[in-house]
Amino acid sequence: MPVSSPYADRLSAIVVQRREIGVLGGTTAYWVYGPEDAQTTLIAVHGFRGEHHGLEPVVAHLEDIRVVMPDLPGFGETAPVPARRHDLDLYAEWLQEFAALVAPEAVILGHSFGSIVAAAAVARGLATSQVVLVNPIGAPALQGPRGIMTRLAVLYYAAGARLPSRVGTALLRNGAIVRVMSETMAKTRDKQLRAFINDQHDRYFSRFSDRDVLHDAFVASVSHDVREFAPRIAQPTLLIAAMQDDITPIEKERELARLFPSAQLVEIAEVGHLIHYETPEAAAAAITAFLAPPATGDTR
Repeated sequence: MPVSSPYADRLSAIVVQRREIGVLGGTTAYWVYGPEDAQTTLIAVHGFRGEHHGLEPVVAHLEDIRVVMPDLPGFGETAPVPARRHDLDLYAEWLQEFAALVAPEAVILGHSFGSIVAAAAVARGLATSQVVLVNPIGAPALQGPRGIMTRLAVLYYAAGARLPSRVGTALLRNGAIVRVMSETMAKTRDKQLRAFINDQHDRYFSRFSDRDVLHDAFVASVSHDVREFAPRIAQPTLLIAAMQDDITPIEKERELARLFPSAQLVEIAEVGHLIHYETPEAAAAAITAFLAPPATGDTR
């Protein structure tokens, strides 16, 4: 039985529309939250193995902002791009075309693997005025505090790709393994919130189209990080980092911030790689402050 969301009441007050559009020869499913006439539109890109539902708690705390959230190709309700390897080049190209078609000049937000996709796309010329990266991947995942766990994940996804199709896919969708991933990433001691997080992962973490796309995306997620693109992103950038992130230590996030020509770093305590689930209100407050127009007379 699904666990009720602690953010359900706030989400229910927001108008949501599901839409589809052709991108790179495939069909991308996306959802539009909030008023069509909002002064600010934000495109939000989810992380690895996720889909648009994951960022909804943050959206629930954003006021007067129109948010466009697609499912990445090969995840959720978006089919893979035909005849393409789903590497970082593909995802960056897809985001560039999607943004140009749906919301030109929108603010670009990326979470986790989505931070790499967003950074790569902006560095390649995606037109945007501001960039927001939540739990940015600011260092090689294999060198993070849980580098051993990441190496085990490499073996896990390699096995899923090499075993006979039925067996490999079953391994990749194994509920017990998904639960271990969820429990490892969550830091909250709130039993209700932890139950909600586990339920979200149970429901949405295995909605990948096939094991080949999943393996391609995993390789992309551990082969790249935002450092590659930071010096080429001239737009004002907000980094929202977690003090207990097991993938990128906070010291590395501070180093990452210094690589951008113009970046602000907000650090959130007592949370790890699940800022979007555990501290969405704090993340939304940081985003709102960052996107607010300067006060009259402000010379920033």
